[in-house]
Amino acid sequence: MTREPKSLRSGRWEKRFCYLSSMTLKKLAALLLALTMAMPAFAAPRYAKAEPVALSKDGRRWAAQTLKKLTLEEKIGQMLSVRYFMDFENFDSDAYRQFRDQMQTYHIGSVVLTVHVDGPFLLKNPPLEAAAMANQLQRDSKLPLLISADFERGLATRMVSVPLFPDAMAFGAAGNPAYVERYGAIVAEESRAVGFHWDFFPIADVNSNPANPIINTRSFGEDPGVVGELAAAYIRGARAHGMLTTAKHFPGHGDTGTDSHLGVARVDGDLARLQQVELPPFRQAIAAGVDAVMVAHVAVPALEPDPHKVATISQKVIGGVLRGQLGFTGVVVTDALEMKGLLNLYPPIPGLGEAGQPDRPPLPGRGWNPAGEAAIDAVKAGNDLLLLPSDLDGAFRGLLEAVKSGVLTEKRIDESVRRILEMKASVGLHKARLVDLEQVSRRVSKQQDVDFAQQVADDALTLVRDNGKVFPLAKLPPPADVKEFEFGRAPVQPGVQVVAIIMSDNAHLPFGRGFEAALKARRADATVFYVDSTLATPLAAPILQAVKDAGKVVVAVFLSPVSGKQVMVNGKLQNTVGLEAASGDLLRRVLETAAAKTAVFAMGNPYVAQQFPNVQNYVCTFSGVYSSELSAVKFLFGELQPHGRLPVTLPGIAQRGEGMGGGGRAEKR
Repeated sequence: MTREPKSLRSGRWEKRFCYLSSMTLKKLAALLLALTMAMPAFAAPRYAKAEPVALSKDGRRWAAQTLKKLTLEEKIGQMLSVRYFMDFENFDSDAYRQFRDQMQTYHIGSVVLTVHVDGPFLLKNPPLEAAAMANQLQRDSKLPLLISADFERGLATRMVSVPLFPDAMAFGAAGNPAYVERYGAIVAEESRAVGFHWDFFPIADVNSNPANPIINTRSFGEDPGVVGELAAAYIRGARAHGMLTTAKHFPGHGDTGTDSHLGVARVDGDLARLQQVELPPFRQAIAAGVDAVMVAHVAVPALEPDPHKVATISQKVIGGVLRGQLGFTGVVVTDALEMKGLLNLYPPIPGLGEAGQPDRPPLPGRGWNPAGEAAIDAVKAGNDLLLLPSDLDGAFRGLLEAVKSGVLTEKRIDESVRRILEMKASVGLHKARLVDLEQVSRRVSKQQDVDFAQQVADDALTLVRDNGKVFPLAKLPPPADVKEFEFGRAPVQPGVQVVAIIMSDNAHLPFGRGFEAALKARRADATVFYVDSTLATPLAAPILQAVKDAGKVVVAVFLSPVSGKQVMVNGKLQNTVGLEAASGDLLRRVLETAAAKTAVFAMGNPYVAQQFPNVQNYVCTFSGVYSSELSAVKFLFGELQPHGRLPVTLPGIAQRGEGMGGGGRAEKR
């Protein structure tokens, strides 16, 4: 083939290049203009998405690469979780800057966001404040933070203006796994909308001990199969909507008589019982894909014979049973290390052995470091994440010295940190960590979720005893010109038919306010008394007189498990979820005076009736939240038919599975 002269070829390419250059420049100019106009969109932050929990190849790679870059100090910090508060705060304030500096100094990997307390009051916060705090914490952390909470009753456990779901035992009474799965989905959607990724729920404890002072209504019930089924349902619902879940309190805290916040609780069942009762719900939770298991500060002699070791620091319990027998491969987290159930084993001054030496030799150059020793023992046992150490610096330094001195290997630390980083990646934290504050008001507290919370409370209501003489009450709405009765002081007027007595640990708490409002809306003549242990004796005379004069009497007993609670029973302080002596004595006298016309509502602890076997009308709601209060009043006036069944046995009163239908029929599921 004849080739063109080089000069001709050069000329053609020059013309073509000029034409292409002209076209390219025009396109480039148009592209630059478009990019300039779209610049605000490119500059917008990338917000986290609540997708189903899953560890992708990209997430696994991020975790592995991140782990390689971390110093030993940064690795140890990832294993520590501390608390902070979700209320409004100026981010330049001394309090916030101090926490930020602490978080950065110790390379903290996880924060539990909670609320302040004022005496017995929880100072709950709006969701938008929580979201703003979560975003700021993420901005001030080098690595993305896992932000967690105890949302055992949904966001309402710590926030206001959100759906008011009842306690877990109410779901057990309703008996519908689909309810629990939907509940998990709602909690997940709302939690992720405000920047939370990890819920310390569901509770897999089987509440087989009626005297249990700390689990009680927090459990789904006493049947291991049902507890496991409902725990698994919650896990499925939450994980499908982007929320990490935790089964607690391993290996089971349901058959204990001590609150581990106050002392060492014991599970005394033999190995056969543990395999039949305590462990099955955890097996079901693991099969459902639970992300974490929280280990309790409980002594379990059948699994760990050493009397100086609770489950939290037992390799036999964690490595042998949880990881070995049950095959759990996820994150193992301690219960709070600041609880006395563990702290009592690590006193400020070590105990002395037979030779007069400390039971545990001090770490090199550190002397006796209780928080450090507890942290070391917890990691040795197999825990990955240490929750709320009693002394952050002590725990951090203890672990650091333990690795440097060979007490722990860095390989062991790496195992835990890899699990934690992969957990972060499974909820997309390696891609985005902030939430869109403008979306909070659209994604939280949807009306259908509020309605569903009320439906659960309605379906949970369980009629245990009915003599046919109290239910339903007749309505008597208030005339338009009648003012409200003065709080707690309305005298019984001639002809008054209804007296309500609201009992709780503290009459100044909100318990019963919703009950009273709903009652007064239906019976303007109702007289309401608020009673606690300090008021029971001075109010006894007017209350008993009112009871004698009334046509119907309603007693609403608000009792729910509270950590660290001790009350006076028979002259002694006891760790209990029951009524204190004065209140219990008043209720006893009310029933002696008018049992036939008195209805007792257990607004929480269903075992209250054990103390009052002569109760003739007994209703359980298993919770004291407003939705349960409204359910109780709706039933009282015949607006609601009872469908719930007891998820626990009430010794001497009724068996698990029993409940009465609308016509007073005794039924069993």
